[in-house]
Amino acid sequence: MRRDGPDDDVVQPQGWRPEGRRDKREPIWRPGMGSSDSAAPAASFRPGHGAGGGFDGGDDLPPAASGRRRIRWVRWIVRGLAVLILLFIAAVAWLAITAPLSKSLRPPAPPSITLLAADGTPIARRGAVIGKPVDVSKLPPHVAQAFIAIEDRRFYSHWGVDPRGIARAFYHNLSSDGGSQGGSTITQQLAKNAFLNSRRTFGRKAQEVLIAFWLEGWLTKDEILSRYLSNVYFGDNVYGLRAAAQHYFSTTPERLTLSQATLLAGLVKAPSRLAPTGNLDGARERQRLVIGAMREAGFITEAEARRVRPAVLHVQDSDETLPNGTYFADWVLPEARDRAGGVATEQTVTTTLDTRLQAAAERVIKASGLGKAQVALVAMRTDGRIVAMVGGRNYAASPFNRATQARRQPGSAFKLFVYLAALRSGMTPDTIVEDTPVQIGDWKPSNSDGRYAGRITLRQALAKSSNVVAARLIQKLGVGRVSQAARDLGISTPLGNDASIALGTSTGSLLELTAAYAAVANGSYPVRPRGLDADESADDWLARRLGGPSRFDERLLGDLRSMLETVVQSGTGRAAALPVPAFGKTGTTQDGRDALFVGWAGDLVVGVWIGNDDNSPVAGAAGGGLPAHIWRDFMVRALGLTLPPVPVEPDNATDENGIELEDVLNGAGVRVDEEGLQLDLGRVRELVPEGEARDAIPRNVRIPVPGSDADRRRRDARDAPEGEE
Repeated sequence: MRRDGPDDDVVQPQGWRPEGRRDKREPIWRPGMGSSDSAAPAASFRPGHGAGGGFDGGDDLPPAASGRRRIRWVRWIVRGLAVLILLFIAAVAWLAITAPLSKSLRPPAPPSITLLAADGTPIARRGAVIGKPVDVSKLPPHVAQAFIAIEDRRFYSHWGVDPRGIARAFYHNLSSDGGSQGGSTITQQLAKNAFLNSRRTFGRKAQEVLIAFWLEGWLTKDEILSRYLSNVYFGDNVYGLRAAAQHYFSTTPERLTLSQATLLAGLVKAPSRLAPTGNLDGARERQRLVIGAMREAGFITEAEARRVRPAVLHVQDSDETLPNGTYFADWVLPEARDRAGGVATEQTVTTTLDTRLQAAAERVIKASGLGKAQVALVAMRTDGRIVAMVGGRNYAASPFNRATQARRQPGSAFKLFVYLAALRSGMTPDTIVEDTPVQIGDWKPSNSDGRYAGRITLRQALAKSSNVVAARLIQKLGVGRVSQAARDLGISTPLGNDASIALGTSTGSLLELTAAYAAVANGSYPVRPRGLDADESADDWLARRLGGPSRFDERLLGDLRSMLETVVQSGTGRAAALPVPAFGKTGTTQDGRDALFVGWAGDLVVGVWIGNDDNSPVAGAAGGGLPAHIWRDFMVRALGLTLPPVPVEPDNATDENGIELEDVLNGAGVRVDEEGLQLDLGRVRELVPEGEARDAIPRNVRIPVPGSDADRRRRDARDAPEGEE
């Protein structure tokens, strides 16, 4: 007998306890457990009575206690299953939010961007080549079979994870000293490629398995295989079966032969190492393994396997593929990337480039007879949209962009800002100035031809590019006013603080100088050169918030334009004359180290520069020479113009049949003027098929007569002081 619970004065029989209560210290009695103090309960107590229950002398637990234990186990199992179901639902919801099915269509390619011309023509690509998705149901059967045989032979029978494949790979890795073997299925590879990284951790592998089950639940087997083939990596920065078929064999996935399909299937294991463009032997060795796997899987017979020949590459020629580097593309790409934002897959950005004008610029430069000199050309609309850009003779040989990166002296092309400052001060084109020798401190500029006209108008001074008049103007106006005029028109590079800047001794880029002339053509300043449309340009967005452009005074603008037109009509820029109004200015530096012509016609503003990268002189170079001719030839093509025939003096000799010498010369494509002979090779070009050979033949060749003005200007330009024309 013992006391138990709060009723201390009530004697209770041992083994009895109140209903629903149990003392945890109470022993569980079993037969034969021991001493007299622990004897079995009396027979008068019924088995199972009360919560503690009695015993009937048997060896088993009471039936009621056993049933309650079973109920508790069932409850825990149900609870566990409920938790698993909730976790599964949560995982599916998490996947649906963070890993949409559409992501499995996008390859895990590095950032890629394709630049388009204004008409939508692709002009350059940076980053991966990504093919459009494929549909496995539309491919020849052997294409899918090649990948299944080498990557996942039981693809159509497992549920996303292949236990047999995992076990086989595990056994191989333990028992073999060779390379490790993977047990991932095609579904798991799609899960890894589309949603995960390549870290080999248990957590990442668990995620891969979970996503694989999820993909199997939402997609059919053909859909999974299609998405896998559409984004798997094939080397050479090529993603997707369509891009790989085009890159390696110049064909489509729907036309892949068995030989081609087996080679591509073999690349998936190690695409960077096995890419056939760099390791053809390794790729073909792997191809033989794929053919053997297809035979073992029953996809092809032994005879068919023997008939498969090594795949023959047909990589696209470089002139057929989309270029991955051009001068314009290099210049516009940073802004295009900003425009595209965070590029995770392929993006396209439309630029301002005009493919017709770009081709015209390249053809004109090829036919210009540059010799060993370098060249740069920038063509833009009056609002700053770049439509053509050439930064050198050959991008492959030198990607350095001389139109945007080079800092060279503009020579007399800088005089635009001197005369703008003069007109702002109240002068007019008819203002009389002194074209006589001048000395400013230790600096004594001189005219390039050594001639001085005395008292002339401002218009005449600009037309003949008088150095001494420009020096007198900056001395009178002050360096600050001239510098301010240059800054207003968009010149941002450092300018000197002495009078010599009037002759273009400060360096700058051709792009910036051309944009300054575009401001005069546009009637407002500054004009910011851009390669993207206004809605896409980040610079334009900033410019709108910093304030709009300023308008020129109409009188001043008309005077400045008329003076620049005189330069082309009767001044140093006569070689650039067109049958339509043309405006511009020449520029030449000491010994012909730099020669430029910058000007416009219609709404097209063009700057041309020639020179050597090492700043050495170019023999005979002058702004009114080759640069002006390149400018004119480009404008003729760009604007669709026809040059009039060169006039010939009427007093030519005739023969007895009345045929004039002029007719004979014109029939041979030769024209004569006061400067010398001009050979028209247009007819010769027509006899040559289109191509590089035809483009290499210039349309016109001028042969100056010794002692003529052209010959004298060439010799004088060679002897001009540095910074002068």
